[in-house]
Amino acid sequence: MTQKSFVWLCLLPLAAVTAAFFLLPMARLVVAGAEGEHGLAGYLAILAEPRYRGTLINTVVLAAATTIVTLVVATIAGMFLQRHRFPGRAVLIAVLTFPLAFPGVVVGFMIILLAGRQGLIGDLSNRMFGEKIVFAYSIYGLFLGYLYFSIPRVILTIMAAVQKLDVGLEEAARSLGASPWAVQRDVVLPALAPAFVASGAIAFATAMGAFGTAFTLATNIDVLPMLIYTEFTLAANFATSAALSVGLGLITWLILALARSFSGSTVAAAG
Repeated sequence: MTQKSFVWLCLLPLAAVTAAFFLLPMARLVVAGAEGEHGLAGYLAILAEPRYRGTLINTVVLAAATTIVTLVVATIAGMFLQRHRFPGRAVLIAVLTFPLAFPGVVVGFMIILLAGRQGLIGDLSNRMFGEKIVFAYSIYGLFLGYLYFSIPRVILTIMAAVQKLDVGLEEAARSLGASPWAVQRDVVLPALAPAFVASGAIAFATAMGAFGTAFTLATNIDVLPMLIYTEFTLAANFATSAALSVGLGLITWLILALARSFSGSTVAAAG
């Protein structure tokens, strides 16, 4: 057997899995989206129908806000944790990354315990101001849940990127008279740009497609994962749910593709 034949033989399992679990389901999903009464025009309904368009905007804005805040918080925390050694550091890192073990439903339940009708914030505000503050079921509660879910993923990426930075460049900048802020702005942050793009894409994709947290918290707001679920299970509107799924996938894929082109590395989403 030649080397070329051996390579093709090894690729057969990959081709079979790709066709069975990716190409065929995706092709069927695309076809299902065009099987409604409007045909291919059903895809335009995502933008033309006010409810669908509003849900799409809500989902993208929420994912973008989650990504921005996650990057800010995770960058500060990741740089500090990577460059400082102190008692309890390992425990703190373990606590910060512990949400990786939680499914979205558990994260949503924790937000309800914090800001729900019987939550801690509501009890405290009732005692202090005589009125319960409840936001677990609004866009703010969903944002908090997504943030809690995304920060651990980004922290790990930022810490790994900071570990690979050339400290000599920072020392050279300091020796030339650069202030601590100038070193961070002109040396550290540009060097971390690929990590920002890659981890930001992961956070965005996760927030776009997160279902468990949305299922638990999205009572007063529509987001695409919940809209797809209700259209499919409650309304039995298979064509619309398929079209919405394709739209969600295309937006997420585009962000990941752009992130990969800018960061020069493989970017994958965790759902």
